[in-house]
Amino acid sequence: QLRLVESGGGLVQPGGSLRLSCAASGATLDYYAMGWLRQAPGKEREGVSCISASGGNTNYADSVKGRFTITRDNAKNTVYLQMNNLKPEDTAVYYCAAAWTTVQAICDDPHPFYDYWGQGTQVTVSS
Repeated sequence: QLRLVESGGGLVQPGGSLRLSCAASGATLDYYAMGWLRQAPGKEREGVSCISASGGNTNYADSVKGRFTITRDNAKNTVYLQMNNLKPEDTAVYYCAAAWTTVQAICDDPHPFYDYWGQGTQVTVSS
């Protein structure tokens, strides 16, 4: 059973940066595509970014392109989301998710199906 634990959230001023981490245990991430999703109060959950199992394919929501970067370190069984130039509208609970597939094209799907989810970490962007 794959377990995902997010960390790195917090309060940051507009224009600031945070790096979220998603540490996996119980299985290797080598065969999982990974995603970051977020949910703001009163809004539906939305996909933020996706990275294929090999790392060869990534995708980003239009709202974060050029500001966020997803990476993975399979040796550490960890996925990261570097968030720069944060805006108040980035405020949300951020979730890490895993899909058991090595198909790179999964990240071209605007709504990939994820098999496992973390508990989430709060990101608040405010002055």
